Amino acid sequence: MSTASQVAQPVRYRRKTLTWLTGEQGILRPIPFVAPWLILFGYFLLYPIGYGFYISFYKWNLLTPKQYVGLMNYRRLLDDTLFQKSLHNTLFFVAVCAPLAIILPLLLAVLIDSPVLGRTFFRSAFTTPLMMSVTTVSLLWVWFLNPVFGLVNHYLDLLGLPQQHWLNQSPWSLVAVALATVWWTTGFNMVIFLAGLQEVPEDLYDAAKVDGAGVWSLFWNITLPTIRATLLFVSATTIIASFRVFGQIYVMTGGGPADASRTIGYHIYITGFQNFRMGSASAVAWVLFLLVAVFTLIQFWLLREQD
Repeated sequence: MSTASQVAQPVRYRRKTLTWLTGEQGILRPIPFVAPWLILFGYFLLYPIGYGFYISFYKWNLLTPKQYVGLMNYRRLLDDTLFQKSLHNTLFFVAVCAPLAIILPLLLAVLIDSPVLGRTFFRSAFTTPLMMSVTTVSLLWVWFLNPVFGLVNHYLDLLGLPQQHWLNQSPWSLVAVALATVWWTTGFNMVIFLAGLQEVPEDLYDAAKVDGAGVWSLFWNITLPTIRATLLFVSATTIIASFRVFGQIYVMTGGGPADASRTIGYHIYITGFQNFRMGSASAVAWVLFLLVAVFTLIQFWLLREQD
C-alpha cells in the first residue's frame, strides 16, 4: 500500500465522521434548533430532580446550613406512621380512580365514535371540564358534595338512599376526591381514545360482521388489540397522575378527616413546606418516583406479554 493511500484513508474517515455528526442528516444538526428547549428542560426539570435527590441525604430547613445525614431520611420512613398512612391512602386512591378514569372514557369513546344521535353535543359536553383548573373543579365538587344542600345528597334522598358526609367521613373522603378526579379527566382520556379509534380499519369490522361477530366480540377481538398503544399511553398517564394527586386533596379535604385522605403528594407538601423538613420531603418524593416507575414498568411488561 502506497504512502498516499495510507494518508487518504484517515482523511476519508474523518470526513465521514464529520458528515455523520454535522452533515445535513448528521445527529448534531438538530441541536441548535432544540437547544432552547433542552436548556429549559435541564434547568427546570432535570436540575430540580437531581438537586432533590441530593437534598434527600441532608437535614435542611431552608434557613440553617445543610447537615449531611446519609440514608437517615430514608430509614425514618420505615417508622413514620404518617408516611405509611399516606402510602396506603395513595394506593387506595389509585385503585379507585385509575380504573374508572380508564374504562369509563374508553366506553364513552366507543359509543360516541359510533353513529349515534347528538354525538357532537356529547363530545363537547364531556370535554368541557378540561377547560377548568383543578381549583375550580375541586370547589365545584365541594358544593356538589355538601351534606346539607349538595346535589349528590339531594338525589340520594330522592332515591331513598342514605345521605353521606362525603368529605368529613372515612373512606368516603377519598372516594369523593376520586369521583371528582374521574369527572375532570374523563374528557381528556376520551379524546385520546377517540383518536386511537380512528386508526381501526373499518374493513376488519365488516369482515367480522360477515362472520357473525357480535358487539362484544368486535370490541374484544378487534377494537382493543388495535388501540393497544393508545390504551397503554392512557393507562400509564392516568396511573402516574393518580399517584401524584395533590390539588384536589388540598382544596377538597386538606388531608382530613384525621389524615384519612392524606396522600403522598400532600404528605410531601406538609413535610417540606409546613414542617420545613426538606430532606425528609425529598426522600418521600423519591420513594414516590420509584413507586410510579415500578408500576409503569409492570404495566408495560404486562401489555407486551399480551402482545
